[in-house]
Amino acid sequence: MSTCVPNLSEVRAEYRHANRTNRSGGFAQSAERAAEDLVTCPAVRITSSEPVKRLGFGSDGWFSESIHVPLGCKVDFSFRATTHLLVLYNEGVRKNGDTSIDGLNSKLRSFARKLTFVPAGSKYHEWHETGSYTQLTFFYLYPSEFQGPNEGYGDGFPPRLYFEDSPVFETASKLKNVIECGQAGRLPYVKALSAVLAHELSRVDEQFDREPTVTRGGLAGWQKRAVVDYIEEHLGEQVCLSTLAGLTRLSLHHFCRAFKQSFGIPAYQYQVRRRMEAAKLYLADRSMSVTDVGLSLGYAQTSSFTTAFRKMTGWTPMVYRREFEGAVAPASRYARPDVSDE
Repeated sequence: MSTCVPNLSEVRAEYRHANRTNRSGGFAQSAERAAEDLVTCPAVRITSSEPVKRLGFGSDGWFSESIHVPLGCKVDFSFRATTHLLVLYNEGVRKNGDTSIDGLNSKLRSFARKLTFVPAGSKYHEWHETGSYTQLTFFYLYPSEFQGPNEGYGDGFPPRLYFEDSPVFETASKLKNVIECGQAGRLPYVKALSAVLAHELSRVDEQFDREPTVTRGGLAGWQKRAVVDYIEEHLGEQVCLSTLAGLTRLSLHHFCRAFKQSFGIPAYQYQVRRRMEAAKLYLADRSMSVTDVGLSLGYAQTSSFTTAFRKMTGWTPMVYRREFEGAVAPASRYARPDVSDE
């Protein structure tokens, strides 16, 4: 089997196909039809009933996508290629849906901070009726960089559905950040992270087959909704932690600990991340100037916004827009996250 990696021109073609499907006004493929019609393609094929924001980063050999799916959307993902696919579910809940890889199947509804691994050549199909704002990352992994030790699974990696592994998640998140920064000089670091990720993925541990441990001490459903709603409504402001703590009726210390338990990062870092994610989507809309984007997010000076954006992403807003405008699906409006009771 020849080895190939997704490149920008191929992924752009997939985006154009997805955009034409989205504009048709309906959920074009049922789960069964999508599974039957699955063909080899360089990027995950997305069919959805609502606009899905799709941001691509990287170049030949190293490529990741950030996918933003709004609440109440019916979305279908299908993929089969000569690259491995690693899916990071950053946040999300589905009311209904199904995920399958070569006979493995799961109908898990709450999948925040979980992962799915699709070995090269395997058929992956997943559909959701989203019960909250959903954000996930697709990693396309070059097989020659990922040589696993396990026999019987192609390049050494078995398929895995919705597993939890903090080292894999954190390593993949670091790799995503480096790819997004687009710094060619950091190629040795990218290769080092890839080697670590390959090692982590090659571990076959019984913990992957167990039910995930129930984590206690986080925010309740109503508290998460209150905090997320407030942050999203005030993206253009500096929100005090004491204000958020008051919304949850917790002390500042208890709130900070519970927030990190629920979201995986501190509250301030979450606010900055949401602000920059909103900026990425705004920048995908050519009708908004960089100055307008900065002002909408609370930056009085374009230079301040540029500094903050570059610190978070590694790109200036103008370079980001120029580099990715051909690979980004048009953004209609920024989709705020909804948090459901778990």
